[in-house]
Amino acid sequence: MRGMNEKSAQARWERHTQRPLMALAVVFTVAYAVPIVDNPASPSVSVACTVAEWAVWGAFAVDYLVRIALAERRREYVRRHWPDLFAVLLPLLQPLRLLRVVSTLLLVGRRAQMASQVRLTTYIGGAVVGLLMFGSLAVLSVERASPEGNIRTLDDALWWSFTTMTTVGYGDHAPTTGVGRMLAVGLMLSGIALLGLVTANIAAWFISRFEMDDMEERRQTAAITTLTDEVRALRAEVAALSGSMGARERLGERVGEEQPQ
Repeated sequence: MRGMNEKSAQARWERHTQRPLMALAVVFTVAYAVPIVDNPASPSVSVACTVAEWAVWGAFAVDYLVRIALAERRREYVRRHWPDLFAVLLPLLQPLRLLRVVSTLLLVGRRAQMASQVRLTTYIGGAVVGLLMFGSLAVLSVERASPEGNIRTLDDALWWSFTTMTTVGYGDHAPTTGVGRMLAVGLMLSGIALLGLVTANIAAWFISRFEMDDMEERRQTAAITTLTDEVRALRAEVAALSGSMGARERLGERVGEEQPQ
């Protein structure tokens, strides 16, 4: 009973906090994008955005701690959800803004996977858009100040992110800093993984459609076969009934002939 209550309490917590945490993720996106797009941003805006980023990360960290507290087997829960623990501890090891972005994206992604109402297609689409946007903003923030860099505007960054995620790689824009190249590697691997998921999802959809059509065809074939057997049996009964009536009529005629006049 205690385990059922804990599981239900954890499920209620995850269900009630799903939308607020996703709204905070949108706040984090805005807070991260404003200082990069509005460059140079005023000190007050930069401080407000930094506070918002830390606040959102803190909310996801508290959510993780609460889920641990509500878990029946806490050690097993931590072991099964080690990416969440890594994302919570990552900004504390070295509080760089990029690490805070990575950890928050990991926490948002892990939390979104727990939502039963989120379908795979929606999750993949959101992941693609999120990686494209954050990859563009991140590479722009580190490459714009590089003397040898050629990613100077948001348009250049979006174009570079799109060609990188789709593994096209025209080469007209490329990162020149070490952090930018690390971002490129992460974006390449993420793009390959997401493209594989998209392809697998589309293939699964076609397979399911084919299976449904095949099941419908089999059902119709079985119905036709059953109907044919019933018609055949009905014809046999009608023939037997007709034969029986004919025999009675012939018997009646014989009896009538045998009677004396």
